[in-house]
Amino acid sequence: MPDHGGNLDQAIRLHGGFRDDWIDLSTGINPHPYPLPTLLEKTWSCLPTRDEINNLERIASQAYCTAGCTIAIAGAQSAIQLIPRLRKSGLVKILSPTYAEHAAAFKISGWQVQHVSEFEKLVDSDVAVVVNPNNPDGRQFQPSELLELSSHVSLLVVDESFCDLVPDMSVAPLITRESGSLLVERSFGKFYGLAGLRLGFVVAGEPDADRLRQLTGPWPVSGPAIAIAATALADRDWRKKTLQRLRQDSARLDQLASQYGLRLVGGTHLFRTYAYSDVEILKERLVQYRIWPRCFTDYPNWIRLGLPSGTEHWDRLKRAFILFHD
Repeated sequence: MPDHGGNLDQAIRLHGGFRDDWIDLSTGINPHPYPLPTLLEKTWSCLPTRDEINNLERIASQAYCTAGCTIAIAGAQSAIQLIPRLRKSGLVKILSPTYAEHAAAFKISGWQVQHVSEFEKLVDSDVAVVVNPNNPDGRQFQPSELLELSSHVSLLVVDESFCDLVPDMSVAPLITRESGSLLVERSFGKFYGLAGLRLGFVVAGEPDADRLRQLTGPWPVSGPAIAIAATALADRDWRKKTLQRLRQDSARLDQLASQYGLRLVGGTHLFRTYAYSDVEILKERLVQYRIWPRCFTDYPNWIRLGLPSGTEHWDRLKRAFILFHD
């Protein structure tokens, strides 16, 4: 299995303690989730109807400002698993370093996977994959660049799991029902802090959307996910206030990290990636304070931190940095 964040069970196996003892900074999930609305009993007891799913997809299309087909799916990860099946296997180029599950999904579907480090080298492939903003270094690409690239490949897959933080960078508004070479994946759980719902969306042209609906089946998402997301996606006031808070918290984390010698590589307002000369020692200090970061085998000098969720977590992180620096 590819290595990724959110593996707090591994921290507990290796270093002990219980889940509530740990601060999990290994993911890029909003630590202040959307407040859950009260749900009707039938939301839990009845199968979701097609009308309910259609309504959610309509609300998502409005939130993402797209005229393309929007498909609800059980998390962006489910989209990553299924998208390799939309085309006959061939060569896929993935702009790297990035989220490892893209390569894993294409490999298991029989694709030849090539990692490239430069945007211009994505051309001349059957499928190209770009994460925008990128995880873990935060690189961003203009929608016009992505639209141009899509004209040189059979399919361009743009993972916009963190694009709620920079909505102007989304290429979803450029997708129409007639689009044939551009597809967007969106995460719901990261920005709204409700990763346990396992909800995401795909925006695509009609042919790819129809095929994806066949692959996901009649009940691709749960009733509670539909009800909660339909409310959350329409809540513009919460979205605006949350963006402001995340910007402030990510700047606070940068200031703290810089104070103790970490150099910013990049990131989003939900996670920050830093470079340090001895990440292993820094990780050991954080683990002693029951703080679980995200480290990278291929980039041993990088460490990624999500945002602490409250005063106690911020204070514990600062204490770990102080003692490490001393």
